[in-house]
Amino acid sequence: MSHGNSTQQRIAAQAGAYKVAAVQMASGPNVSGNLNEAKRLIAKAAEQGAKLVVLPEFFAIMGMDEQEKIAVREQPGQGPIQSFLAETAKQHKIWLVGGSIPLAAKSPDKVLNSCLVFDETGAQVGRYDKIHLFNLELGNESYNEARTIEPGDQVVVIDSPFGRIGLAICYDLRFPELFRAMKDVDVIVLPSAFTATTGKVHWEPLVRARAIENLSFVIAAAQGGYHINSRETHGHSMVVDPWGRILDQLPRGSGVVVADVNPSYQASLRASLPALSHRIIYGC
Repeated sequence: MSHGNSTQQRIAAQAGAYKVAAVQMASGPNVSGNLNEAKRLIAKAAEQGAKLVVLPEFFAIMGMDEQEKIAVREQPGQGPIQSFLAETAKQHKIWLVGGSIPLAAKSPDKVLNSCLVFDETGAQVGRYDKIHLFNLELGNESYNEARTIEPGDQVVVIDSPFGRIGLAICYDLRFPELFRAMKDVDVIVLPSAFTATTGKVHWEPLVRARAIENLSFVIAAAQGGYHINSRETHGHSMVVDPWGRILDQLPRGSGVVVADVNPSYQASLRASLPALSHRIIYGC
């Protein structure tokens, strides 16, 4: 976990507003097709001036069954999905948060659900392995990510020209203690594939709550629509400011959400409402 320093945060605050983008997709089982769609949408975001672009969870593969992501898993630092992310970040001179991709795990029949971050030169500068694994038994819906995913165990924050960026994935959203452990992050990125069932009621309140309680910008990039495997995801990718206001969102379908992030505004809010300095660690 990187902790950054006050000097870098001041520099970020003085840098002025910049644009960020959340990419929304309805990915299928064809990796090359998904990469082509991601390429198109990233280019669209870059054309609108976005300097930090976030892709959704498993943007490159939403298979017909849970085993398909194991078949396309990559070793860290090599493989077509990682090459795509590095080359695309370099091409557009953006910081690119590669949603999440399946990386090889210790267990041969599982993957790590990994969020990789690339800088404007195409260099990988961060990696977070999803800690909290989704499990739902509700009516006809059944999910148990632990069957095919190995959990991570490290909170990850990276230093960037945009300040401190905290990394989380989808189901992590329900666990506020994870975000508190990030310690005063400026931006939270949240690649997701929230189900339509849970998303209708929980998605927006939880995203806004994480922004408010951490006085942080949240870039939530989601899968959104009907998938070939019959799954339906909630969508509503959004950028939320530290006051909990939704700056832009996209309800359904492929597209991009673009918004301005103003570090000076964030610094002003934190000065006016210094809630982060009022935290108390409670014992059991």
